Amino acid sequence: MIVSSPLFEAYLECDTKCWLRARAEPSAGNTYAEWARLKNETYYEDGCKRLLAMFPESCAIAPPIPKHAKDVKWRVATEVSLQTSGLESRLQAIKKVPSEGRAKPVQFIPYRFRYTNTLTKNDRLSLAFDALVLSEAMGRDLSFGNIIHGDGHTTSKVKLSSPLVSTVRKGIAGLTALLAHNSPPDLVLNRHCGQCEFQARCRTQASEKDELSLLSGMSKKERKKLHDRGIFTVSQLSHTFRPRRRRRKLQNKQEKFHHSLRALAIREKKIHVVDLLALQLDGTPVYLDVEGLPDRDFYYLIGTRRNWRSCCSIRLLG
Repeated sequence: MIVSSPLFEAYLECDTKCWLRARAEPSAGNTYAEWARLKNETYYEDGCKRLLAMFPESCAIAPPIPKHAKDVKWRVATEVSLQTSGLESRLQAIKKVPSEGRAKPVQFIPYRFRYTNTLTKNDRLSLAFDALVLSEAMGRDLSFGNIIHGDGHTTSKVKLSSPLVSTVRKGIAGLTALLAHNSPPDLVLNRHCGQCEFQARCRTQASEKDELSLLSGMSKKERKKLHDRGIFTVSQLSHTFRPRRRRRKLQNKQEKFHHSLRALAIREKKIHVVDLLALQLDGTPVYLDVEGLPDRDFYYLIGTRRNWRSCCSIRLLG
């Protein structure tokens, strides 16, 4: 079985998404996912043009990768497809740094392009996967890779340290074990669902089974604890809530969040209040609301409200 870079990226986001993609299951699509894909493709094409412009006379598109560094004639290569024992990747770009003497051998730097201004751990792991495939194809270690990202085309250097590569290898092992099964993994809704093409499918199945992962905010550890107690559905969890009278010395302490109470509210379709905070504010309270895109450090609307009858907002267009 071949582990490709798209499957590895899907595995980092969700086990179910990876399994469904590997089986070529049809999807209902996702507007945001399609927008993000097209956005990143456009950004990649523009980034490649910028990179190739630095070495106009020494670049190549989809060249073969030889075992010996001295046989490489180009300085920059794009769209490089590589396959080693069990691994496959399509590297977006590779830069060759010539040797500066015997002490400094030829270096190869893999590149990735991301349209977002901030990078995630998964972005770095995806680059490390590309670097691992390139390293095995050429039979040499790589020290670092680069990710060009954001509006300013910032270049972030990612050191290919042992912990990062070790995490990639563990991910490959976990992915291989996952795809070895004929049945899909346990369905768990997570934060990535809003960006996934299988969102509608998984949401429908989770609702039919009354899965605990419908309660956003519940951690994997908390779900396992409930499973060990024989609780597998939201309905079952809702019957476990027991309101308790608080001791006098804890009256001023804020009540903790109860997943069982939220489950009860969902089952009964009612709003339950377990604790009311008595706010003591001096002067005139002013409510402030800011809307923007934190990833781009861009805020387009700031609003203030003194009371229910007066409201002032400033729209920022620049």
